[in-house]
Amino acid sequence: MRGNDAGALGEGAAARAPAVTPRPARTGRAPSPSFPRFHAFDLLATLVAVVRGDGTVLFANSALEDAVGLSRRSIEGASLLPLFAEPHILRTALDGARINEYAALRYDTRLLRQQGEALPVHVVLAQTDVQDEFVVELLPLEAQTRQDREERLIDQAQANKELIRNLAHEIKNPLGGIRGAAQLLEMEIDPQLKEYTRVVIHEADRLQTLVDRLLAPHRRPHMVGDVNIHEVCERVRSLILAEFPRGLKFVRDYDTSIPEFRGDREQLIQAVLNIAHNACQALAQRIEAGDAQLTFKTRIGRQVTFGKQRYRLALDLHVIDNGPGVPDAIKDRIFFPLVSGREGGSGLGLTLAQTFVQQHHGLIECDSVPGRTDFKILIPLP
Repeated sequence: MRGNDAGALGEGAAARAPAVTPRPARTGRAPSPSFPRFHAFDLLATLVAVVRGDGTVLFANSALEDAVGLSRRSIEGASLLPLFAEPHILRTALDGARINEYAALRYDTRLLRQQGEALPVHVVLAQTDVQDEFVVELLPLEAQTRQDREERLIDQAQANKELIRNLAHEIKNPLGGIRGAAQLLEMEIDPQLKEYTRVVIHEADRLQTLVDRLLAPHRRPHMVGDVNIHEVCERVRSLILAEFPRGLKFVRDYDTSIPEFRGDREQLIQAVLNIAHNACQALAQRIEAGDAQLTFKTRIGRQVTFGKQRYRLALDLHVIDNGPGVPDAIKDRIFFPLVSGREGGSGLGLTLAQTFVQQHHGLIECDSVPGRTDFKILIPLP
């Protein structure tokens, strides 16, 4: 535990527990039986319960339902304490709050779920304006870390976008002049020296191609239509298998209930293809050995929060490979332009993929360890 632990909230907790604020005694009216004033909590991405001093739940918001895997009907009217791995900590905190020892208390613990491991949470307990009524707010620790990471990715992608556009335009103008001057020079010099002007022209053309790739996402209009994500995945699958026909096992793990959504089909194909192609290049040794595996997995994410917004439904697409993993030296920079873990790589594939997905108000995340790399694409669904 980061804040108050079990020992800090045992006997004499009020004397030792940090992050507490003294409060005067308070009385108030009884809560309304229907509790309509709590319904706004359903709009929050954080987990919220309103309880009595004995731990009985008066209201549980939808985020808490999703987190513990229980319906609101089964949570309300029952005790909140059994949902925690250390229920005595909440019990002690409520006892202290009932006698007005403090206005708010914070501590870390674990929330038990019907399926999956216990969820580490940061608990904020505060009394409402009604006597013997308390709000218990639960902030998933992993969610806070993830939100910070997402904010960094979004800011980074925006900075990359501006850098790429400005840099590409600055390179493009003098590049045309260099190529033109080399062509004129080629017509005037000794034929034996033309090999050097051809090198200049060839390299200028190569840089022009690179600049065009950098500007491509910003030049092409956004062609919006109905998109079936599995048609996108199957198109990418056929392209990958055409390039790597042997030594690669392709696994499809699709949720066929995912609805169509409005988007740019060609951009999404390019984004998924860039990620899958990068994975296959990382799998080169395993493909040669014949035990490489690439998985496309689709799911529907519910009550998903990313980009500082909460979405009722979101596409959750994973591209998973069993390769060596992303090198530690570039894990935090893999979406930067011109950053590549492969010798000779352009370092543009993931940058362009991130740009295309963000144009759909989505996000790409990467979780990589040796033997398993998972690129996850999140896109809001209607």
